[in-house]
Amino acid sequence: MSEIPPEIDISRPHPARMYDFFLGGKDNFTADREAAAHILRSAPFARIMARENRAFLSRAVRFLAAKAGIRQFLDIGTGLPTINNVHEVAQAIAPVSSIVYVDNDPLVLAHARALLKSAPEGRTAYIHADLRAPDTIVSDPVVRDVLDFTQPIALILGAVLHFVPDGDNPAEIMRTLLGVLPPGSYLVASHISGEHVPEREAEAHRPYRDAEIPLQSRDSGDFARLAFGDLDLVPPGVVLVSEWRREGTGSAPPPSEVNFYGGVARKP
Repeated sequence: MSEIPPEIDISRPHPARMYDFFLGGKDNFTADREAAAHILRSAPFARIMARENRAFLSRAVRFLAAKAGIRQFLDIGTGLPTINNVHEVAQAIAPVSSIVYVDNDPLVLAHARALLKSAPEGRTAYIHADLRAPDTIVSDPVVRDVLDFTQPIALILGAVLHFVPDGDNPAEIMRTLLGVLPPGSYLVASHISGEHVPEREAEAHRPYRDAEIPLQSRDSGDFARLAFGDLDLVPPGVVLVSEWRREGTGSAPPPSEVNFYGGVARKP
C-alpha cells in the first residue's frame, strides 16, 4: 500500500496479515513476515495448512450456494481479500447472493473495496467489528440492511475461533450468533488443532504469544462441541479440512501437514 492508515500498527503482527503471507499475498508487513517465518521454522507446513483451509471454505460455500440454496452469507474474520472470496464463489453460482464481511484488522477495512465488487443482482458489504463482540455484529445496521434475518443465512467462521480462548467465553459467542439465525441457516467453521503435531505445537504458537495474540488449539471433539453442538452436521461431519468433500483426483496432504478441522452444519 502506498499510504498506511494511521490506525494500522505495522510494528506488531496481526493474524489476518500473517495468514495473507502464508497464502502468498502481499498485504503484510515486516512484523507479520518475521512472525510467520518463525512459525515456518517449527511448522514448515503452515502454508499447506492455510491453502487447505482456504480450499475447504470455497468448497463449503459452493455446497451452500449450489446444493443448499443459501443466498445470504455472514463471514466473520474474513481476512484480507484473496482468491475465491465468499462473494465471488457464491455469486458465480447465484448472482443474487448477499454477503456481509466482518473483520477487526483495519487493513481489511482499507481493502474493503475489493470485497464490495458485487454482481449487479446481489449485494456485498463490510463492517469493522470483532467476533468477541457478537451483539455488535448482529445488531449492526449494515448487517441488518443487507441480510434478511427471516430467511436462512450461512454464518462463516473460518480459522477464527482458535483466536477466542476459553476465557473469552466462546460458547456464549456461538449462542449469540446462532441464536439470531432462522431455522434452515448453516454454520461453516474451521479450527486449528495440534492433535497431529503435539511436539511442535508450543513452538509454532510462540510468535502469537510473543505478539500477545490469544491462540488456543482445540482437538476435533472440543471444536465440534463448541461450534456444532445442537446443529445437524452435513456429511462427512467434522473432519480435516483437506477431507471435507475433496475434489479432483489428487491425494490429500497427510494430517500432520493439515492440522485444521472443519465442518458444515444446519440449524434445525
